Amino acid sequence: MGIVSRNKQKPPTRQEKAGEKMQPGGYRIKKEEKKTMDIKEILAKVDHTVLGQTATWADIKGLCDDGMKYETASVCIPPSYVKQAAEYIKSVNGKLKLCTVIGFPNGYNTTAVKCYETRTAVEEGADEIDMVINIGWVKDGLYDKVLDEIKQIKAACSGKLLKVIIETCLLTDEEKIKLCKVVSESGADYIKTSTGFSKAGATFEDVKLMADNVDGILVKAAGGISSIADAEKFIELGASRLGTSRIVKLVKAEKAEENTY
Repeated sequence: MGIVSRNKQKPPTRQEKAGEKMQPGGYRIKKEEKKTMDIKEILAKVDHTVLGQTATWADIKGLCDDGMKYETASVCIPPSYVKQAAEYIKSVNGKLKLCTVIGFPNGYNTTAVKCYETRTAVEEGADEIDMVINIGWVKDGLYDKVLDEIKQIKAACSGKLLKVIIETCLLTDEEKIKLCKVVSESGADYIKTSTGFSKAGATFEDVKLMADNVDGILVKAAGGISSIADAEKFIELGASRLGTSRIVKLVKAEKAEENTY
């Protein structure tokens, strides 16, 4: 009798044969999919981001240098570095929008604290504010309080751009849709999926749902955008901004590889 192998490999699925991976919501992205958008168009929608707790000035300075070089929409940095970053960009005659975060990452600061953070950030040079809503209020059904807080923070922005983070991974679809209406009514400029510090980041399904339910505002996808193909798909589904550090890194790596030949 022949020897029977106990290590039979599971035959590949049709999607695996095609080099595809499944994304939340049933969307497929092919591995090594060719870019269909100009990379400059993608970079112009990127909020190049460093928000880790261990971020140093060297990290922030490098982020700003990359943002200026690759002409990203903005760089998103911790509030404590806004003034220094604004002064640095000015010192090199650079052109770059500065974005920072408010009530980050949990959103349960008082409204007064969030407004103070916002006013200080704007005074120190922030061009864009990404705030986190009070998710506990959403769970309690206190949408009027959520709306009022966003309106107060928008007023504290003194005309600067406001993006509202709703942390989609913690919400039901019904709550997401309701918040699309609230943020649309608030006077904010964007609704944003995620902080990147909770259970999950942006999904294709959530971005499509948000794009389908907002009125007069734009959508920002953030967290888990790991490839150029991902970026293109999020844009195709309705995202006008992408919060990520990986896209610039991928472009830099690609250019470095080209320079070795």
